[in-house]
Amino acid sequence: MESPNNGLGSNEVELESFQRQIADRFQELASVSSDELLSLPWLRKLLDVFLLCEDEFRAILVNNKAQVMKPPLDRLVADFYERSVKALDVCNAIRDGIDQIGQWQKLIEIVICALRNKRNLGEGQFRRAKKALGELAFAMLEDKDSPHAFAARNRSFGRNNNSSSGSNSKDQNRTLGHFSRSLSWNVSRNWSAAKHLQAIGSNLVAPRANELVATNGLAMLTYTMGSVLLFVMWALVAAIPCQDRGLQAQFYLPRQFSWAATILSLHDKIMEESKRKDRKNSCGLLMEIHLVEKCTQPLSELTATEQFPVSDDKERELRQRVEELGQAYDAFKDGLEPLEKKTREVFHRIIHSRTEGLDPLGKGHNAD
Repeated sequence: MESPNNGLGSNEVELESFQRQIADRFQELASVSSDELLSLPWLRKLLDVFLLCEDEFRAILVNNKAQVMKPPLDRLVADFYERSVKALDVCNAIRDGIDQIGQWQKLIEIVICALRNKRNLGEGQFRRAKKALGELAFAMLEDKDSPHAFAARNRSFGRNNNSSSGSNSKDQNRTLGHFSRSLSWNVSRNWSAAKHLQAIGSNLVAPRANELVATNGLAMLTYTMGSVLLFVMWALVAAIPCQDRGLQAQFYLPRQFSWAATILSLHDKIMEESKRKDRKNSCGLLMEIHLVEKCTQPLSELTATEQFPVSDDKERELRQRVEELGQAYDAFKDGLEPLEKKTREVFHRIIHSRTEGLDPLGKGHNAD
């Protein structure tokens, strides 16, 4: 059952197709193995799904522009775009987290260069690797325990950091460039990813019957896209280190929608992963971060030896751990930059879509 309303008229096929495609895309995301879930390639696919859904969402709004400019749909569309503003800050926080992982990658490279593919492992190589492993452990612990580590890094997707944060919904006819500058990134010490997720999901409820009737079913469109936006941002926060990355955002999705069961299933899988003993205190649920955490403690213990040459058993275990760490390094090398670019694309798409979406509403209201 795609919608609780069976009389959507000319919009019925378009809306049902939109919901069915969302269900199919999220089903593909949910069909991966546990080792692939929340990996760098999986996150890129998740953002691709968001961009495709957003394209179709915008196309339906354009095809129904006259309806969009009338109440109550004008309010529902405006509410959705206000939620999307919170997602801009989340995207920036994720970008910061990706940048921090890149710093870890440099330390991992030192360990690998010191210990990998060396015929004879000596004291100097062990000492170099041990120092890098200590710095890596400290960096990962700092980002897990201290929100100030993120607050100190004010980065953005090319925006002016001296501008003040926020947007003025009354001025909806500004240019895209001006809008971008007005939402500059300036993380305060008490900025919270968890609170932003709660704000995105605040009052996100399935439309009532009278709203469906009054909007010819289009109220379901904004609710569906709002739910997709919330889940995508929540999954990014779950995976990537960022300031106050709590996962308490609630998902109340009516299961009569074909896409709801799959999103709820993914949510449950990620929550189960977060509760695992070896992941509970992690700075991020990204699969590659877990691989690093799994390798660094044993490697730290192995490189702490003061007896040289090391025994054959110890050397064999050390080389195995270095190879595992090398897998994480290779994944970071191949996947971090593409994920950053994809997050950047989502960021700019939200800005463009919000400006484009609210502009007709502003003109329509001014004409009245």
